[in-house]
Amino acid sequence: MTDLTKYRNIGIFAHVDAGKTTTTERILKLTGKIHKIGEVHDGAATTDFMEQEQERGITIQAAAISCNWDNHRLNIIDTPGHVDFTIEVYRSLKVLDGGVGVFCGSGGVEPQSETNWRYANDAGVARIIFVNKLDRIGADFYSVVKQVKDILAATPVVMNLPIGIEDDFRGVVDLVTQKAWIWKTVDDPTAYEITDVPEDMLTQVAEWREKLIEIAVEQDDELLEQYLEGNMPSEADLKRCIRKGTIALDFFPTYCGSAFKNKGIQNVINGVVDYLPNPMEVTPQPEVDLEGNETGGLAIVDPDKPLRALAFKIMDDRYGALTFTRIYSGRLEKGDNVLNTFTGKTERIGRIVEMQADSRLELNSAQAGDIVALLGMKNTRTGHTLADVDHPATLEPMVFPAPVISIAISPKDKAGNEKMGVALNKMVQEDPSFHVATDEDSGETLIKGMGELHLDIKVDILRRTHGVDVQVGKPQVAYRETITQSVDDVYTHKKQSGGSGQYAKIEYTIEPAETNAGYVFESAVTGGSVPREFWSACEKAFASMLDEGTLAGYPLLDVKFTLRDGAFHAVDSSALAFEIATKAAYRQTVPKAGPQLLEPIMKVDVFTPDDNVGDVIGDLNRRRGMIKSQDAGPTGVRVKANAPLADMFGYIGHLRTLTSGRGQFSMEFSHYAPCPQNVSDAVIKETRERKAALKK
Repeated sequence: MTDLTKYRNIGIFAHVDAGKTTTTERILKLTGKIHKIGEVHDGAATTDFMEQEQERGITIQAAAISCNWDNHRLNIIDTPGHVDFTIEVYRSLKVLDGGVGVFCGSGGVEPQSETNWRYANDAGVARIIFVNKLDRIGADFYSVVKQVKDILAATPVVMNLPIGIEDDFRGVVDLVTQKAWIWKTVDDPTAYEITDVPEDMLTQVAEWREKLIEIAVEQDDELLEQYLEGNMPSEADLKRCIRKGTIALDFFPTYCGSAFKNKGIQNVINGVVDYLPNPMEVTPQPEVDLEGNETGGLAIVDPDKPLRALAFKIMDDRYGALTFTRIYSGRLEKGDNVLNTFTGKTERIGRIVEMQADSRLELNSAQAGDIVALLGMKNTRTGHTLADVDHPATLEPMVFPAPVISIAISPKDKAGNEKMGVALNKMVQEDPSFHVATDEDSGETLIKGMGELHLDIKVDILRRTHGVDVQVGKPQVAYRETITQSVDDVYTHKKQSGGSGQYAKIEYTIEPAETNAGYVFESAVTGGSVPREFWSACEKAFASMLDEGTLAGYPLLDVKFTLRDGAFHAVDSSALAFEIATKAAYRQTVPKAGPQLLEPIMKVDVFTPDDNVGDVIGDLNRRRGMIKSQDAGPTGVRVKANAPLADMFGYIGHLRTLTSGRGQFSMEFSHYAPCPQNVSDAVIKETRERKAALKK
């Protein structure tokens, strides 16, 4: 049986362009998985195998790969850094035991780093930090360490110090062993020597080592006592304490280097093996029932327990649909029948493969701790649990954000219609943050996603991967509606058409609910004026109407419906009659309740050179942006703002013009806020005109 203590399931995550994929390439080279390093800027990285990734030099989908180091098995997932593909990071972190957060030595803690760090905190994933690109102009290791404390509110524990910086960066000093690693060439990561600490760094190394020991020994009362008495911990004791604190998320071992120049990567891999948890050291996944309530059971990582596995990603390739699966307990054999607890149906495991980016290795079986891809799964989707048929249980499901932007697409010829439908269905299965809908008024196909780049990539995949040439409409903002006033009202539904009729009377209140409360239903009926069996019909009927608001047909948010009183007829009343009455009540009362249009507000993070700060802030103000902060850095200024999505389309091109191509920005959904009246009137008018034109 495989020794699970030798397993490390890790993800590599960071802001776009911090060097995640380059770091992964170096790890694969050092572990003997590849013999020639592929560079991101050449479109030759092992884990960036999509055409779109190779052209744009970014990671779009998480890629899985396995390798070995020092008698340990590393299952690595290289995740995207761009905010539009955050969903890939989120679902990868859900199934990993540890992570490596990569930060740029000059850029520091950038916006997407914060989002990913927050996801990792939510998932309870232990991490080590790698401060990359110390060979770059403006690189400052100690500044990034300070940013980790200030911006992420985390405790970094410095494990090695840089020898030299920028063009003079030569190697690192390991603070645990007090040895210097110096690389002789930028081309060969294995061409290094381990020597004594340079004399001019002895004082600095002693100071930082003392900080390391002080934080580490707090994990062991006995060692702390001995340390206070003047006794230094042994190397083994120090490592044991660092491991304990890392797994407990008390602190994060922090390394430095340059992946592109092949310096410092061995120390990072050693840190993964020494300090990140094996599958058995992680808090077990809670088991839940089909309503999402915790049952108190835990999926303990043990090959001899009943099967518990989570499907965390679907990927379609030339061989069919691959279901990426993390096995928490039990074993999987080729040909096994397993229960999908979401659908309640059994599925047969066709083949089990170990993924090596876009190639694969056939396996006969897999066990607890493994991350594998399954072929032949017909009805399994992201977030579904696969369990033992005789011992069913569901793992905590994944929750995905709602899309904030949509565009209309149509095939250029009729023959492409069916082809487009099949392709979109596959793409929806692969990416839970990508939605497809049909506009009921116009019959148009709408694709919805997390941002302009997200949808741009999807259209590109449609055209190139699936061979469907499509016409693309203008981006549409995903507006919402809400109400601002409380209204008491009454509605009676009465229909007589020979034989038994229909009768339902309801007295009710429709009022605003708390922000982010969604839809709240309450019954205050007393005395049986509306029998209890009809309450759920009222609740469901009102919920079914919320998808279409009364202002411009956008979904209604944060509304409370209280059923206060009513009347029924012993023969003519039914659940259907109360359903019809409630739907009519919605149409009657919501327009009286001060309906208001809401627009998505984005959290915008802009990096600009010092010379262009005024222009950038002025431009954001013209886009109705609210400036939150300005932080000066070594190479420029970070401006944080909240701005409405409607005014941010095409912003990257404008920013590049303002900053002579040096500006960068990232944007993610923050919240919904009321539209100003002039904007609201324009949106409602445009929406109604568009729908009227499409009806013709």
